[in-house]
Amino acid sequence: MKFTVDSFRAWPQKKITLLGMSGVGKTYLSSLLRRHDWFHYSGDYRIGTRYLDEPILDLIKQQAMQVPFLRELLRNDWIDIRNNIKIEDLGPVLAFVGKLGNPELGGLPLDVFSRRQAKYREAEIKAMKDVPEFVRKAQEIYGYEHFVNDVGGSLCELEDDSVIDLLAAHTLILYIQVTTREEEDTLIRRAQSDPKPLYYRPAFLAEHLPVYMGEKGLEFVAQIEPDDFTRWVFPRLFHSRVPRYEAIAGPHGYTVTSHEVAQVRDEADLLALVEMAIARKGAG
Repeated sequence: MKFTVDSFRAWPQKKITLLGMSGVGKTYLSSLLRRHDWFHYSGDYRIGTRYLDEPILDLIKQQAMQVPFLRELLRNDWIDIRNNIKIEDLGPVLAFVGKLGNPELGGLPLDVFSRRQAKYREAEIKAMKDVPEFVRKAQEIYGYEHFVNDVGGSLCELEDDSVIDLLAAHTLILYIQVTTREEEDTLIRRAQSDPKPLYYRPAFLAEHLPVYMGEKGLEFVAQIEPDDFTRWVFPRLFHSRVPRYEAIAGPHGYTVTSHEVAQVRDEADLLALVEMAIARKGAG
């Protein structure tokens, strides 16, 4: 959606999509706005509770069936397993996405990893296409005036223009940009110190996996140490995503910096920051 400062200020039911890498402040802002009575729509929460719920449970049951005691309980329907995902703890989704590499170290074979990546992409597209309906639900059922869409860092990787067009038609897209080398290094170090499962475009993985294996002298994916590959690939993933975020924000949204976001302390600060981003783009 396109705005002037005045039209944004007069917008009675504000709807904002937060765009950017994991760690730049999207969930921080979403949680802050939730405390100010905004409806917080988490894309990954919707993915885990709706579109990947059954695959996640199937994965858990598959592991449980390898334990004789649990196998008997499950086969006789004496126990039930459910996905207890939380907005602030997306562990089940991350566990499903998994990491590439040696199965003995918790990694996944390339074919299994690729199938899960494809399922995650499909689920993220569906979750984003649910946004207009959840805007309606937030207002008509729950009585929230305002709506914040906390999207995954991989939104720019989906290569589905219909998703971006839909979000741009229904929400103000606010891109949180990392602008300094220091902030970039901090984000990369944080991701490397605690490597988490990531989504990769098939073309990105096809390009970088052989490079990694060549550098490490590996012949087979099963030889990969999963966390080592995730740490190695993250800076490359980060830099590949930046122009993709900018290609969305340029025609469809507004840009603020992670440093500016770090100064936000309440709803008024955030709204003032959005107005500044609108004015900045208008002046440019």
